[in-house]
Amino acid sequence: MRTYFDNAATSFPKPPSVQQAMARYATELGASPGRGAYAESRESDRLLQRCRRRINTLIHGESTDHVIFTLNCTDALNLAIRGAVRPGDHVITTECDHNSILRPLNRLQKDGVITFTRVAVDPASGRADPEDIRRAITPATRMIALLHGSNVTGGMQDLAAIGRIAREHDLLYLVDAAQTLGHHPMDVQELGIDLLAAPGHKGLLGPLGTGLLYIRPGVEKHLDTVREGGTGSLSERDVQPDFMPDRFEAGSHNTIGLIGLSAGVEWILERGVESIRKHESALIATMIESLTEWGDMPGFTLHGPATVKHRCGVFSITIDRFDDPTPLATLLETDYGLLTRPGLHCAPGAHRTLGTLERGGTVRFSFGPFLSTQDVKYAADAIGQICLQASAV
Repeated sequence: MRTYFDNAATSFPKPPSVQQAMARYATELGASPGRGAYAESRESDRLLQRCRRRINTLIHGESTDHVIFTLNCTDALNLAIRGAVRPGDHVITTECDHNSILRPLNRLQKDGVITFTRVAVDPASGRADPEDIRRAITPATRMIALLHGSNVTGGMQDLAAIGRIAREHDLLYLVDAAQTLGHHPMDVQELGIDLLAAPGHKGLLGPLGTGLLYIRPGVEKHLDTVREGGTGSLSERDVQPDFMPDRFEAGSHNTIGLIGLSAGVEWILERGVESIRKHESALIATMIESLTEWGDMPGFTLHGPATVKHRCGVFSITIDRFDDPTPLATLLETDYGLLTRPGLHCAPGAHRTLGTLERGGTVRFSFGPFLSTQDVKYAADAIGQICLQASAV
């Protein structure tokens, strides 16, 4: 038996409806939305707009046309960051953030366009103190950009408190929801989020090659395009349209992927994201309780919050016997059939904070909606057995 614990990289399995929707497009439609007047093109466009509506419903957005389709979450973050900042601006992020935020900021800083501050996080929880973010604000600050749920520690930032700070100082608020959208309720209006970036292939249960950026109405006026091209609209003009969503969607869409994404979001809406979060919380509690039952395991460290409340379904572990995380991940696969991800997880600052950077990172278990509490208990017992064997060596 092989059990998939790498949902933070991409979710697996997908609901059967995802494959079915993609197969129907591939075998019955095949047309590019907005690029033809015939029925198949019109139907493809209808399905694309349905995907926007479903996503907008899921996040409680203000406008369906402000759901922008992107290649992935990294693409969405680049559009948000590069489109928003101006020469001389200052951006605030955290030490625990992903390279999808840190690398664009580092490039812009190297080019002399902006400066940015990485706010420290608590090593035990991976969470930033919102007041530290407030203290990092300068007269030049334009944006707060941060990852909601850490892809290393599982710690979730206090989006509401940070959003209030952004509003008080009239700052753009960009949230990377790569590890939480689809797993956790998200209300962009209540949280004061201006820009929400997410992949389609993780918690939203769609295929790789899909993503989104939600742009709060009005914010698009302050966001430059980062690519221009064909849209199927205003083709008589050789400049990019200024209306949504065409302003930020140049080129033909990944229609087959977005139709699959639409089916994934539909699956979530039908079950209710609150119900999915309740199931994930049960998995998290099972992991923590099951590891606790093993008692003191010398050399073992579970990184991140020790409670359900401030956690998403991401767990990183280290065992001192393994100087490098890859042999531990290999052992988990070969002896126990557990598929995990070893390494630095594209988040060097998080591992620097945890003290795991020099050893090459951690082994990460990440949950999805098709895992059971029995699966998680089995994984925790595998970890306990490995620790027991390590202590006997």
